[in-house]
Amino acid sequence: MEYNKLISVTGMSGLFELVSSKNDGAILKSLEDKTTKFVSSRVHNFSHLESIEIFTIRENVNLVEIFKAMKESKETIPSEKEPAKVKAYFQKVYPDMDFERVYASDMKKMVKWFSVLQANNIEAKLSEEGEEAAAE
Repeated sequence: MEYNKLISVTGMSGLFELVSSKNDGAILKSLEDKTTKFVSSRVHNFSHLESIEIFTIRENVNLVEIFKAMKESKETIPSEKEPAKVKAYFQKVYPDMDFERVYASDMKKMVKWFSVLQANNIEAKLSEEGEEAAAE
């Protein structure tokens, strides 16, 4: 499974692999329970993880950069159910994050998504096309 095929869906928790897309939605496979289902684009919005950027005090960074910092950190990853500990964790792991514009709910998602990626042995890296577009 590749990082560039992973998406987040509004109104649905967890991460999904894009199996196939259709005019009115997509066929998705859950990374948590491995179920496959059709999700309508009329009801839900889809976000590729590769396209998500995080606010920092400098220029915005791709979510991959946050995941890399989390992986390299020696800090223990807190439970996503404790917002204060999650914020303290990110203040140590990625102090450049703009904590006024990145909400606690966003940080909780990053912790949960990172755990899902680790559980499925998925390396967080941009595809070649994504890297070239970012360089331009």
